[in-house]
Amino acid sequence: MNEDTNIDHILAWLTRKQESYPVTVEEVGIHELGGWEVDPVSGHITHKTGKFFSIIGVKVTGAADREVSSWSQPMLKQEEVGISGVLMQTRGGVTQYLFYAKFEPGNINTVQISPALQVSEGNLSRAHAGSRPRLAEYFDGTKGKLVASALGVEDGGRFYHKVNRSMLVEVDEAEEVPVTPDYIWLTLPQIKKLLRVDCVVNSLARNVCALL
Repeated sequence: MNEDTNIDHILAWLTRKQESYPVTVEEVGIHELGGWEVDPVSGHITHKTGKFFSIIGVKVTGAADREVSSWSQPMLKQEEVGISGVLMQTRGGVTQYLFYAKFEPGNINTVQISPALQVSEGNLSRAHAGSRPRLAEYFDGTKGKLVASALGVEDGGRFYHKVNRSMLVEVDEAEEVPVTPDYIWLTLPQIKKLLRVDCVVNSLARNVCALL
């Protein structure tokens, strides 16, 4: 089988990542969360630092084309724009795209194929004085060539005015990209096949794939 289109070894790689990831996730009550607070007046859930995101309530009226025209619901609010970035590079005469095996607490199977960089703009600019994310220099204009960038709205049924920026950056074929074994280079045919497999490619990576 042509290695540029085969995904068997990719799925095996991902399974190894999932099975070896040392994490436990359990559902707990909101009041058991360290650093998170429930406002006694509004009921909003926020972090004590004022960072990250909050859970707010919204009331909807006049939605004439929906199942009901008025309702209320909780929504996740995060004002920072998220960055979802993938690198592309010609390797051995074949264009390949860099992705990452990333853990998120809500994932099925713990680890999914994700963008090479998946952060907020605040983290990218070190607004919290923390360390820079790996590969950040390719998505802040320092290195590489920006090929495509698009702002997209997150699921508007759950997120309030939440947007993410999908980015595709090209790296010179002679450059050595500093990656770890948690990263993987994929061809476009491999990506297309992986997108058809259940619970393998996360939603933000799928958004970036629209730029390829």
